[in-house]
Amino acid sequence: MPATAPKPGLVLLVVSTAAFLASLDTFIVTIAFPGIRAAFPGDGLATLSWVLNGYTVLFAACLAPAGRLADRYGRRRLFLLGVAVFTLASAACAAAPSVAVLVAFRAVQAIGAALVMPTSLALLLTAFPPHRRPVAVGVWASVGAAAAALGPPVGGLLVEASWRWVFLVNLPICAVTLLAGPRVLRESRDSSTGVPDVIGATGLLVGVGALAYALVEASDRGWGARPVLLAFAVAALALLWVPLRSARHPVPVLDLPALRVPTLWLACVTTGVFAAGFAAMLFGNVLFLTSVWHDSALVAGLSLAPGPLVVVPVSILGGRFVHRFGPGPVVALGGVSFGAGVLIWVLRMGSTPDYAASMLPGQLLTGLGVGLILPSLSGVVGTVLPPARWGAGSSMVNTARQIGTVFGVAVLVAVFAGTPDLTAFRRGWLLVLATAVATALGGLLIAGRRRTDHYAEPQAASRAASPAPMLSEAIEP
Repeated sequence: MPATAPKPGLVLLVVSTAAFLASLDTFIVTIAFPGIRAAFPGDGLATLSWVLNGYTVLFAACLAPAGRLADRYGRRRLFLLGVAVFTLASAACAAAPSVAVLVAFRAVQAIGAALVMPTSLALLLTAFPPHRRPVAVGVWASVGAAAAALGPPVGGLLVEASWRWVFLVNLPICAVTLLAGPRVLRESRDSSTGVPDVIGATGLLVGVGALAYALVEASDRGWGARPVLLAFAVAALALLWVPLRSARHPVPVLDLPALRVPTLWLACVTTGVFAAGFAAMLFGNVLFLTSVWHDSALVAGLSLAPGPLVVVPVSILGGRFVHRFGPGPVVALGGVSFGAGVLIWVLRMGSTPDYAASMLPGQLLTGLGVGLILPSLSGVVGTVLPPARWGAGSSMVNTARQIGTVFGVAVLVAVFAGTPDLTAFRRGWLLVLATAVATALGGLLIAGRRRTDHYAEPQAASRAASPAPMLSEAIEP
């Protein structure tokens, strides 16, 4: 452990690099689907969607217990463990001999990513003083948002060599992170946090996975098919059981006391809704460019690049807006911009390629929206929760984001119902437009509640009689 306090800028660089990879791998495989399908003929769109959904389902289920484990056993320790697991799983994905094996190792990748995301935000919050956190969180969130949006263009370049390079590219970046992390990051923990509820996390995994399966399979089997109805029933039972168990468990998978803070609850819901639209937008636009406009993977990837180029500078500026106006108004403005971009696609996109007049304006406006929305929602944790709850709180927001991603892709596959035509793509964009409107409304609701919200420890908790820990108490000496 370093004897002196780490430089905040170096901490930001290290944790943002790892968050970049975890987010990048959520979407980079989207552009690799044609290459994977060619390598493993016989697997359809619904099957290949599990290369993405399998990752995001397990990612969502593991985020909450990962944040709790980090709070208890050390955020730096769990962060570095997550990077190591992610590295090994990436190498295994690159060598996968079948789609089934690829999906399995994508699941291992998701476990590593789940350890990285909440710990990276918690380490970042402890490294910066309160007045600098909004901008720092803005940079961190913009890196994650840009990584997700950069997935298709980066993937398009790599797929020109082989789809396996979308996983091999992680290895050198992970190696540098593992070398720099122990020297730059300072350990922090909350020793009073108990062992997280693994059974509850399993229930969340089953519920989200079953619901995603039902939505994806319904387009092929029919909504009344027995496997689809059974999956819906399993999902309903599991997702109802998890909150009930969380209310009784000392270290639950869902931090219900934190969710009683309206601002955090609204941030989680808004994050999930926006993530669904964001995922559906990326997945749908890749398919549109490659199937309707018949672009190559490289051209399609580069066509989607202007959006992420807008995200990073806007996110940094958005952090300053959040510091001045609060997250709610910035989220609302971002939702309006994101929706305006999608509306352009609904009205102007056609079967004849016209990139400059139709796709490009929507890319710029949706990139502006992403840059305003994601940093603002991510920063809510540091404003309404005490430092000892940052790991668990950031897990809740990121869990909502991953669940939204799963649902966005699954619902879009159901809307497309097989091989999509132009009419199906317009239905998909209308779905994304609805999430943009809901995101803007969520921002307005957050704006109305944020200043009156405070976190209160539950009376039954062992620490209820003591005040919330200060930032200095959340960091090891």
